[in-house]
Amino acid sequence: MYGKLHSACLHGIDGVVIQVEVDLANGLPQTAIIGLPDSSIRESVERVRAAIKNCGFTYPLKRVTINLAPADLRKVGSSFDLAIAVGILLTSEQWTFTDAGRMLIVGELALDGALRPVTGVLPMVEQAKKEGFTGVVLPLENAPEAALIRGIEVYGLQHLKELVQDGNDPNGAMGNLMADVSLSKLRYDKSSQSGGTQHESPQDTQLEDYQDVIGQQHIKRALTIAAAGMHNILLIGPPGTGKTMLMKRLPTILPPLADQEALTTTKIFSAAGKLKSSDGLMTKRPFRSPHHTISAGGLIGGGTIPKPGEVSLAHKGILFLDELPEFSRHVLEVLRQPLEDREVTISRARAVFTFPAHFMLACSMNPCPCGYYGSDHPHQRCTCSVTRIAQYRAKISGPLMDRIDLQVDVPRPKEWPGSSTPISSQQMRDQVYAAQAIQLERYHRLPFCWNSELFGSFLRKHVLLDKDSAELLQATIDTLGLSMRAYDRILKLARTIADLEASREIHSRHVAEAIQYRQLDRQHIATEETSR
Repeated sequence: MYGKLHSACLHGIDGVVIQVEVDLANGLPQTAIIGLPDSSIRESVERVRAAIKNCGFTYPLKRVTINLAPADLRKVGSSFDLAIAVGILLTSEQWTFTDAGRMLIVGELALDGALRPVTGVLPMVEQAKKEGFTGVVLPLENAPEAALIRGIEVYGLQHLKELVQDGNDPNGAMGNLMADVSLSKLRYDKSSQSGGTQHESPQDTQLEDYQDVIGQQHIKRALTIAAAGMHNILLIGPPGTGKTMLMKRLPTILPPLADQEALTTTKIFSAAGKLKSSDGLMTKRPFRSPHHTISAGGLIGGGTIPKPGEVSLAHKGILFLDELPEFSRHVLEVLRQPLEDREVTISRARAVFTFPAHFMLACSMNPCPCGYYGSDHPHQRCTCSVTRIAQYRAKISGPLMDRIDLQVDVPRPKEWPGSSTPISSQQMRDQVYAAQAIQLERYHRLPFCWNSELFGSFLRKHVLLDKDSAELLQATIDTLGLSMRAYDRILKLARTIADLEASREIHSRHVAEAIQYRQLDRQHIATEETSR
């Protein structure tokens, strides 16, 4: 006897529909799962056996062969339990299920037949919809996440018996020779999720505001520019000047995620098992702040079956690295490729995985190991030698520094509460939204929407300098010895500064302001020369 159902698993952050084939043959009672299953899938035999018996059904005393196709794709996870159990019950003629071929069946079984949620449901259901499936049967806890995909029916259940249980007689289905699977009573009401998919204004729920930061007006200006064009930014200053406080408020001035961005970001969190069912579709840009002890695999993703790392979890949002030199140099160097390509490619013997990694890099650091180099603090003076400072700064390579658009010095604040009215997040957000609207109109037919994404001919087309601006920039490049990558980033930065002024043309003042945010390059070069 032969039966076939469909389940799904993850391949990177994408869902893959898997055929679950069940064959019952005469012979010694045993069960074999083939098709490159991992240990969690091989162990499902005992979970399924116990669940079927504890629900009052019979596990067939035959030779049971379960094939997961395609056979050349390694499968991982516990999402096949429910499909395997239903397949065995159908093939052994204990159940009938007329719509089985059009349904995706996903879920982990407990020994008593209860359903437990699985990770990665959103990309699985999205792929099922693309392949023409009409519905998905899965644990009730996963139903809100699956309901985010429109155009496919979602059926949520809490127990295996609910698939055939008579509503008036809980044991009625068990008494029949063959029980009919009925899904109508399990249909999930998507309307209860409609409020969770609406875009919320960031100011509706924010608890932090730039109004809390006294002074530091030029830092707020730099952060506004960074947010307006999604430019990478580094803040350098002694302890207690508010670097971390300023960075953690950066999400309050960023625009919400667009629909497609929200779906992609939610898929990544779903695949990583970090999405809560109550969250709905993510509308706020993610803000990730890993500890400096993180490994390279934790940052860019990895594992035997690779999963998304912090750079992918920060996709379309912010990756904040506090105390940048405290991170391992090897860990920092792996950021270079994602910052350029905006994706991470991880190769394994059997497959190559690609994760999106389009994020804004936000960093902070002290100017030296003790933190007070160049500080005007009345009681704290730098105690670091020149060699020690050089070694400290050499932890950040020149190529990585090249990829940071704004490098801003953060001095001790000169203002105190009551001396002036601080700039609020609302004021900064209005400027960012206005600049973003200009960029969306300019790039509406192109595959990007931020100035920081300009490259090649697009950069030359949309960033045109007059004679004075070009001469100013050329002189700066020659004086500071900047690379061509730094040259391009200054152009992108000048374009964003002009957009904040709603100026179509880029003037010398825009280029001059962009250049001043690269002044730390000269200090970095001097430090590397001293360290040699």
